[in-house]
Amino acid sequence: MRTSRKVAGLGALAAAIVMITSGGAEAAAAKPSLAPVTAAAPVIPTATAEPAPTTATAPVKRKTLRPGMKGAEVKALQLRLQALGYDPGKIDGRFGDAVRMAVWAFQKVNGIKPSAAVGTKTWKALDKPRTPKVLVPKGKPTRVEVDLRKQVMYLYKNGRLVQINHISSGTRVPYCETVTYQGKKMRNCGDAITPTGNFKTGRRVKGWHVAPLGRLYNPIFFVGGIAFHGSVGNNVPLYPASHGCVRVPMHIAEKLPKILGTGVPVHVRR
Repeated sequence: MRTSRKVAGLGALAAAIVMITSGGAEAAAAKPSLAPVTAAAPVIPTATAEPAPTTATAPVKRKTLRPGMKGAEVKALQLRLQALGYDPGKIDGRFGDAVRMAVWAFQKVNGIKPSAAVGTKTWKALDKPRTPKVLVPKGKPTRVEVDLRKQVMYLYKNGRLVQINHISSGTRVPYCETVTYQGKKMRNCGDAITPTGNFKTGRRVKGWHVAPLGRLYNPIFFVGGIAFHGSVGNNVPLYPASHGCVRVPMHIAEKLPKILGTGVPVHVRR
């Protein structure tokens, strides 16, 4: 019994020596301590230590959208344009002509060079859009304003701006054309000017109207033979291209007679 106790004592001493020479690491591992663990305890990341990335603050990279594309991103674009008053046509997730022309209108109002692509600049502007400048501050609550410089028209209803559309107006270039009208050949010459001034909507024709200088869809005349209308082939380019009328996208020409009555003031400015 004495021998066993002595051996046990030597064993404890040896363990103490090992613990001292090794800095106490092995002993701490071998013998549990009742004291609270501090330095040896695992560090739990906190907001002040190493903040984990969060989706709320991380920048969102959006896909560049172009005509012909389709999907959820395109649908989100359509809904945003619609909410801002730019009519993108049917909300179907397809980037077609109606979306392209709504994007053009938005880009022009927001000082972005018009392009069919919706990239970083356009996405940023869609988040923080500009408020369009009122051309006629003291105009009637329901009216149309046409900005020939930007090639955009604004439709106000009861004091609210409800629609912003891309347009193509007169080229301002003199023309002379030989056309066949009502079975007769005739020579038409003019200056292709969309007149500036204050007018009112008047005569209208439902569907296609054959005029001496071409076919007009759902024309709404506001001064002489000058009208808002859709065009063959949905030809509403990014530059003035008409003989003087104000061309609008076909999906707008389809709806315009229902929302734009007769006798509504039309203000054309350059």
